[in-house]
Amino acid sequence: MKRLAMSRKEKKNLIRILVALGLFGIIFITDLVVELGEVFDSSYGWLFPFALYLVVYLAIGYDVLWKAMRNIAHGQVFDENFLMCVATLGAFALAIYRGATGQEIEGFDEACAVLLFYQVGEWFQSYATGKSRKSISALMDIRPDYANVRRGDGWEKVDPSEVKVGEIILVNPGEKVPLDGVVVKGATTLDTKALTGESLPRDVAEEGEVISGCVNLTSQIEVGVRKEFYDSTVSKILDLVENASSQKSKAENFITKFAKYYTPTVVIVAVLLAVVPGIITSDWSVWVYRALSFLVVSCPCALVISIPLSFFAGIGAASRYGILVKGSNYLEKFNKANTFVFDKTGTLTKGNFAVTKVTPEADREEILRLAAIAENDSNHPIARSVVSAYGKEIEKGYTLTAIAGEGVIATRDEEIICCGNEKLMARSNVAVQPESGLGTVVYVAKNGKYVGSLLVADEIKSESSEVVGELNAMGCKTVMLTGDNQAIAESVAGEIGLTGYKASLLPQNKVEEVEKLLHEKEGKDVLCFVGDGINDAPVLMRSDIGIAMGGVGSDAAIEASDIVLMQDDLRGISLAKRIAKKTMAVVLENIVFSLLIKVVILCLSALGITNMWIAVFGDVGVAVLAILNAMRVNSKYTTKTQPSAVS
Repeated sequence: MKRLAMSRKEKKNLIRILVALGLFGIIFITDLVVELGEVFDSSYGWLFPFALYLVVYLAIGYDVLWKAMRNIAHGQVFDENFLMCVATLGAFALAIYRGATGQEIEGFDEACAVLLFYQVGEWFQSYATGKSRKSISALMDIRPDYANVRRGDGWEKVDPSEVKVGEIILVNPGEKVPLDGVVVKGATTLDTKALTGESLPRDVAEEGEVISGCVNLTSQIEVGVRKEFYDSTVSKILDLVENASSQKSKAENFITKFAKYYTPTVVIVAVLLAVVPGIITSDWSVWVYRALSFLVVSCPCALVISIPLSFFAGIGAASRYGILVKGSNYLEKFNKANTFVFDKTGTLTKGNFAVTKVTPEADREEILRLAAIAENDSNHPIARSVVSAYGKEIEKGYTLTAIAGEGVIATRDEEIICCGNEKLMARSNVAVQPESGLGTVVYVAKNGKYVGSLLVADEIKSESSEVVGELNAMGCKTVMLTGDNQAIAESVAGEIGLTGYKASLLPQNKVEEVEKLLHEKEGKDVLCFVGDGINDAPVLMRSDIGIAMGGVGSDAAIEASDIVLMQDDLRGISLAKRIAKKTMAVVLENIVFSLLIKVVILCLSALGITNMWIAVFGDVGVAVLAILNAMRVNSKYTTKTQPSAVS
């Protein structure tokens, strides 16, 4: 991540705060040394410090006064702006009263300090929010500005939303791909980092699929549009990001309701604190001062600002690592997740065939060479996996004869290569050594002599056992649901270390199994289903939290899930779990710390043990500390298991 640059507004506010703080410091220190109220030997000497402090007050607080008046005009009376205005204007009024009656002047400096440090807290909030927003808005850079579409004999630059399915668009080097489609002309390299976080570019040629939001790096390509803009990958991701803040957590909803009733209550208590003892003792200035201090410290800024900010920072941190969380309520719930149900194909495994074993291993290169010669012209997934495993230039000049259901015979001069199953070996009178592994066995023979065998199977993702082991260590239950047979399911579950599995399931059976697990869970248990988001949409929606793997290019993943792992990397699950845990820990810390400090200072203010300076710390100081604590959520998560961050 690059260092966050401040916005123009943040710079302007920071300069205003620093200027006001410097001016306040000069006046305050001078007042301590020479007592500004006594510079002029007159009963109106208090006007001099009043004028000096008023300049600072207006410079730092004019916007707070304006917001308070505007909100009152709109019927929104009891907010932090109102409390700040009442407390600071009251302090000024009290200082004027004390000066006019010949008493010691007290209140001008506190009033300025309250607004000054309140603005410091607001600036920290703005900065912290901007930092989290930048993590999220990095994804917003994927929005395409235009599309070059073929109209008639030329190319026309139009808004992506105007392009129809079936039309041809031109993407030049350096431009964003505006719509999902298939390359119909040309070949290029795409930068998918903004979507997936992957630093390595991806090569595409004719018939290759491209998704909106990628950046064309090298060559001009023409793309046949497969989806309209509103239905494209980039559109759905942008919609998800833009609406992430609309789903509020229970903690946020509680704080909103709390502030609604809390603020009017403390205003009433402050009025009673000033009036009732004032009537009894007739010492109005003392009790009004205590009531004003009470008002300052009672402002709920620390809670109202820091709690939503903590969740926003958590969503921002997750976004930086390509993890899209649809709302803070899911982040809050995910912290309690203790049952993880996985789909197998495409989630725990790569969903593609690969050569997993060569027997005998000593003859690996020769076996792969012969098999690649025989399988070179086939488009079957197993044949492609064999050619890919060899990875070298394949000898030409062989005549290839495919025998349906058995394999391929390659001949050149007097050389005969047989590559296929046991039936082909029997047809060629070749005695084989049976291979008992899970998957498809390909036997290889040359000139009537058995050479060896290849085991081709769906490859388990390298991070699967690592992530499942980490979840098991957290005390979570890990279960796999798959349509594969019992033997394959048992083998995969054992290799990865899952706590349970169910095999030979149809899509509707998966929903039934999830329903059973939901019925069995206790209390506040939370069940997460992790799938590819295509065939698993019903299960993703039925689970407490649906996590979609490989969300890029999958409409169902974005629509049906609550969390999308854009990098198609299971390690995002454990990382998201750590982010959720840290977010909730910070939320709890801020709630306990803020309420505890405020209650203590409220009591001390009411008893007259503390002055308004302590009240300023109880409000602004606590708020700043809570905001700084919330910013910790959006820090870097540097562990060996983390996916790469989106820069």
